Amino acid sequence: MHSDLRVIDPLLTTAYITRDHGYMVYDTLLAMDANFEVQPQMASWKISDDKLTYTLSLRDGLKWHDGNLVTAADCVASIKRWETRDGMGQKLADFTASLEATDDKTITLKLKEPYALVLASLAKPSSLVPFMMPKRIADTPADKAIAEQIGSGPFKFVQSEFQPGVKAVYVKNTDYVPRSEPPSWTAGGKVVKVDRVEWLAMADPQTAVSALQSGEIDFLEAPPIDMLPLLEADKEIVIRNLNELGFQTIGRVNFLHPPFDNPKIRRAALLAMNQKDVLDALIGNPKYYKICGAIFGCGTPLATDVGSESLVKGTGMAEAKKLLAEAGYNGAPVTLLAATDLNKAEPIVAAQLLRQAGFNIDLQATDWQTLVTRRANQNPPSAGGWDMFFTYWVGADILNPVADVMLSGRGKSGGWFGWPDDPQMEKLRDAYARSTSLEEQKKLAAEIQARVMEQGTFILVGQFESPSAWRDSLKGVLEGASVPVFWNVEKTD
Repeated sequence: MHSDLRVIDPLLTTAYITRDHGYMVYDTLLAMDANFEVQPQMASWKISDDKLTYTLSLRDGLKWHDGNLVTAADCVASIKRWETRDGMGQKLADFTASLEATDDKTITLKLKEPYALVLASLAKPSSLVPFMMPKRIADTPADKAIAEQIGSGPFKFVQSEFQPGVKAVYVKNTDYVPRSEPPSWTAGGKVVKVDRVEWLAMADPQTAVSALQSGEIDFLEAPPIDMLPLLEADKEIVIRNLNELGFQTIGRVNFLHPPFDNPKIRRAALLAMNQKDVLDALIGNPKYYKICGAIFGCGTPLATDVGSESLVKGTGMAEAKKLLAEAGYNGAPVTLLAATDLNKAEPIVAAQLLRQAGFNIDLQATDWQTLVTRRANQNPPSAGGWDMFFTYWVGADILNPVADVMLSGRGKSGGWFGWPDDPQMEKLRDAYARSTSLEEQKKLAAEIQARVMEQGTFILVGQFESPSAWRDSLKGVLEGASVPVFWNVEKTD
């Protein structure tokens, strides 16, 4: 896998390894298919003529891993916990008048006003995914980790074999009743064709590649780009990009503390960045990356290049130095968290660019799982917090202003790590949520992108692909917006 697994509550972090764990153990009420259409998964739905009432009906045969039946009350509690953590869930909650279980198999959601993103919210394919869990677990406060891994998904988590950061084991849920439709992204039938899946953490890429070639392992989620030619020459290895939307990589600063509580200094950091320099180091082969000035993804309906010229052309350094001087930056250290086991070149090159602009960068090496834990700390860096980190998103997570959690302006209570308190951004996201035409949505998307660039909400560093590799004895590996998934996969001799 692309990272080791330590955080196993799928609502505590947007880290993809935790999301992927979630798809093994948990299921969703609705799901999105490869045509971006919402499909029934655990539930079907009806919408009232006035568009104010959504009635979801659970399908037959749904059981939790502890043997109890899935109930509407379980699902209501799960939705409410998700709504406290996820940006799209928070926006859905804003428009909701009531959400309740009207009988054991019926969930009734009533709106304050028509809201076009209800189904898309409940079918959100990537972080944070609205996974369903038993009420007794879903009632856990959203800022505390759940104590059990009891879902209704196609695999069961083997707690006794879990070695955080080393190994995670899943076995087939023999009680799972898959849908009859063919699988499509996270929708359709989740038919499990293997008895057991083991996720192994291998910190050294060469060791992982050798293990794949020797047959010690069957699947390697993210082989290093510079090792792909070695795998391409092996006739027993299949290489394919499973996520056609690709990834977008970004830098995030902490709005809560100096120096990035100053918008001029955030803007200076953005201007200092140069996508090509970072992507050359991060990915190397231009075949697998794209210089891109669109925060909603290049080639997507909302793509715009508003305000991104310095990032894509690398022309902002002089202005960055000027702004930093105007802001009165005093040379205080900037704690930049740098994962050494994931995208490790990115923070190193970014640190070099920031130093050229005049920042005093304290590059702190760590592993990715420690980083995703530490970034939740709202204290100053001197008390365990941070100033800056780099991460990436799959395309499905950044396609629109409501789904993109980085755009949340809810501050310390409800915002994504970095916690910008930006009422103007929330006003624009609300306007997008109410918009009914693509023309209007494009206009609002351009305004939102302009504000991101002005406020330094995050630093867009470009797009890339990350192909996966597996032995040709594996069949049925699925593409999707949230991959890898392991239903439909079978292993032949």
